[in-house]
Amino acid sequence: MGDRPEIRAGEVALGHDPGDTPDAGITFIGRIRSPWSRGDCPKNIGRARETGQGARIELAPEYAQALTGLSVGQPILLQYWMDRARRDLVMQAPRHAEGPRGTFALRSPNRPNPVSVSTVVITALDPEAATIDIDAIDCFDHTPVVDIKPWLETVDAPPA
Repeated sequence: MGDRPEIRAGEVALGHDPGDTPDAGITFIGRIRSPWSRGDCPKNIGRARETGQGARIELAPEYAQALTGLSVGQPILLQYWMDRARRDLVMQAPRHAEGPRGTFALRSPNRPNPVSVSTVVITALDPEAATIDIDAIDCFDHTPVVDIKPWLETVDAPPA
């Protein structure tokens, strides 16, 4: 898995990498172009918005028609694969919390399947070039895109 960060006190790793035995295949539909790399990436989408730095989604050309119906100003659910995250941690020791927590109790990218999701806003759209500019993102440059869905208030907002 490349340069894997050290385990912090209280963290527990599996004895294997779940990515070594996949159950299903995922097709990456494009890449995110962001200004971020290891060491300077915001920890979440809220912090990413505070920087004022936007990002771009570059889809594979064959997905250009799939942008039909999207528009500038529209929020979308962007699902992306944190390809440089650890996949073997079941307990993590986040710096922002008192004591270790289970992976499923955190929004950390370190998880068995490092799928992240953020609600982002379309700031520019070029269907011919298969690109979407977005208001912000909290991932490294060239992060693979898994899927894009429209954010719908009647479906995606939790009940009052």
